[in-house]
Amino acid sequence: MAKIPVATGRVVIEAVTPQVDGGRYPAKRVIDESVVIEADVFGDGHDAIGALLRSRKTGSRRWQETRMTSAGNDRWRAELTPDSLGVWQYEIEGWQDHFATWLEGLGKKVAAEQDVSVDLLIGTEMVTAASTRARGKSARLLRKHAATIGDVGLDLAERLEVAFSEELTEGMDSTPERSQATRSRRFEMIVDRELAGFSTWYELFPRSWSVGAGRHGAFADVAKQLSYVADLGFDVLYLPPIHPIGTTFRKGANNALESGPDDPGVPWAIGSAEGGHTAIHPELGTIDDFRALRDAAAAQGIEIALDVAFQCSPDHPWVTEHPEWFRHRPDGSIQYAENPPKKYQDIFPLDFETSDPKGLWLALKDVFDHWIGEGIKIFRVDNPHTKAFAFWEWVIAEIRREHPEVILLSEAFTRPKVMHHLAKIGFTQSYTYFAWRNTRQELIEYMSDLAAVEDFFRPNFWPNTPDILTQQLQTGGRAMFISRYVLAATLSSNCGIYGPAYELMEHKPLSSGSEEYRNSEKYQIREWDLDAAGSIAPVISRVNKARREHPALQRTHNLRFHATDNDRLICYSKRAVADLILVVVNLDPDYEQAGFVDLDIDALGVDPAHQYQVHDLLTDRRYLWQGTRNYVQLDPAGIPAHVFAVRKRARSEQSYDHFV
Repeated sequence: MAKIPVATGRVVIEAVTPQVDGGRYPAKRVIDESVVIEADVFGDGHDAIGALLRSRKTGSRRWQETRMTSAGNDRWRAELTPDSLGVWQYEIEGWQDHFATWLEGLGKKVAAEQDVSVDLLIGTEMVTAASTRARGKSARLLRKHAATIGDVGLDLAERLEVAFSEELTEGMDSTPERSQATRSRRFEMIVDRELAGFSTWYELFPRSWSVGAGRHGAFADVAKQLSYVADLGFDVLYLPPIHPIGTTFRKGANNALESGPDDPGVPWAIGSAEGGHTAIHPELGTIDDFRALRDAAAAQGIEIALDVAFQCSPDHPWVTEHPEWFRHRPDGSIQYAENPPKKYQDIFPLDFETSDPKGLWLALKDVFDHWIGEGIKIFRVDNPHTKAFAFWEWVIAEIRREHPEVILLSEAFTRPKVMHHLAKIGFTQSYTYFAWRNTRQELIEYMSDLAAVEDFFRPNFWPNTPDILTQQLQTGGRAMFISRYVLAATLSSNCGIYGPAYELMEHKPLSSGSEEYRNSEKYQIREWDLDAAGSIAPVISRVNKARREHPALQRTHNLRFHATDNDRLICYSKRAVADLILVVVNLDPDYEQAGFVDLDIDALGVDPAHQYQVHDLLTDRRYLWQGTRNYVQLDPAGIPAHVFAVRKRARSEQSYDHFV
């Protein structure tokens, strides 16, 4: 005969959210964000159920307990607002609430005019027992109520009044009988700073920002022009690798296999006699120059993000100091990077199957530690999917334990499951496929895909990078550059551009069918006219201003799409409490598109019986709309998008523009 199990709680807890892979990985949230925790909690029989959320910051001895409320159909809900960075833990506890069951039965018997004398004695026992679990004033109050309910000498109505009192129910709810409670498994949540959930990135190559033509740009040059980045509204300035560049197999302009004496090389070919990943390219300046740039940026509300690319040029000191960290071919040479048929002879990948994994891992962590020590708290990580997952899980956990404010952006344009796994094991944000999602249906489906992984995958939308010049940007002209940035900046709360190539609408590819830039900054120094007459910088500035001023645009997954009768128009809204934004974009860069948008009024929270104002934050024009169906007309020769702030009641003293 099988052994009879020891009696356990009779309550079942299932489907706890948020959770990632059954709790194997932590969910992600930002500090002071209200997180809704839900679970299915139910028991056998007909007894009432009680449930609570237990939460704490990892390392704290004290658990915070919050009673959960019923959301219907055995679903229970509570809110958690983490107030510090780091790893938080939470779990659900459920029990059969015998007092609530008794109280409900008592009410039914009283309504049926049945004898409840014994029922009141049962209630007296439960309240008395609760008084022994309570402390102080609460214990005294429960003892008083128990005496009243159990006093057969008192009038029945008086005893029942106490039994049904809100004060007694609150007292019993604060000290429930949980000796037979069921507790869920423990789940974790990474709590990041606000910039992890809402950030606007600008990428530039410092060597192309010289003040005065004909020389290599430096940190000091960038510092002098930081107001340009600040005026555009960016809060993260991302610099490609700033380290010494190797000379062996250095690439020339447009990725030529042979370089000339003046070719600066590829910043990702890291390492030379001047040093490796903790050194600075001499032509960019000194460590003091770097610190000056960091501080000048901070003064304008901008954080510096550095590129971490764990690979080496043949001239990197590690190649001679630690040859075991690289893969050797049968002829004795070191394996250079390849993506057949492409060859990158100027780069040696690190071998994560090395005979010295501990030495390699610690050296790579030291790179992070060095730059964190220099005040850098944001890193864009190059090609993390080509390095060992186990390494990333370890090093990110170590960084988070020591510096929970650090943000890591994963640059992994690879298979979705690989991208998702990198996010699960710790990367704060992730590049996405946004650049290649073009039609209305593609965008709607992609945002739905991202919503399915919102608990751990934070998308960062970039319409271009130094490696990505999409076909749309090559051929779409000014309208395409504007519409793609509006989409990136309003669909996702994290977005970025590679500039000044973007605002100056750089669009010439290396060759037909290529997504590489002609005369790419990866291989040569460029000169940019930041004051060019055709720049779309003013439009980008207005979009970023809207992002800063409207909380609805500072979240990604509060998105609701609305129907249009023209598939070249896409319409969607975002809402955060009282802030409501409605976006309409013309996806056609060549022709004016017009049509009706059919709004989900319930999602917008708008009264269909009254007019409401829509204020275009890009043009400052205002319109009066009413009901669900309204007309839009967008000409790519102007601004091919509306970013509307919706005011539910229009003010009569204002003047408005109207669509005809």
